[in-house]
Amino acid sequence: MSASPIARRPVLAGIAALALSAALSAPALAQGVASVRVEATPNVVRGWGPNAQAVTRVMAAELRSQLGAQGRGGARLVVTVEGISLSSYAGGGGGRFSDGGGETDYLESVAVLVGPRGELLGRFPVLSAIPSSSGGAWYLPDVDQRRLEALARHNAAWIKTKVAGR
Repeated sequence: MSASPIARRPVLAGIAALALSAALSAPALAQGVASVRVEATPNVVRGWGPNAQAVTRVMAAELRSQLGAQGRGGARLVVTVEGISLSSYAGGGGGRFSDGGGETDYLESVAVLVGPRGELLGRFPVLSAIPSSSGGAWYLPDVDQRRLEALARHNAAWIKTKVAGR
């Protein structure tokens, strides 16, 4: 006795759902990255001034290097820095850009991967949380800049992991 067409539909729908689920959970990057653009929201720029530009510059360079941006074909990666927070603790005394927080620095971003034909390949929110001491010696005058760079590199590494699946 063969199964009726009605009984096969749920099975076929289940198989299609599994295939789609596997495709969506696979790394979004198949052809490589053509370009990387990193920008900061107006609030981040207003709050961090030139330091926001330094963060976006470090992240862009790190992502281009790690993802091997080719400049042609492939997908475009657009990253938006949505928030930066440096704690007041960095081994002793507060940094110049402190907010009075604990011992952890944060950087929040959203990476969007856009295909060659403009199709959305993936959206990856990333929140980096690293110790305030990641910037090195707290008593050196450029401690805050080094902390921001450490945050940018950490966030870029997580973006690469999410986008490339490794």
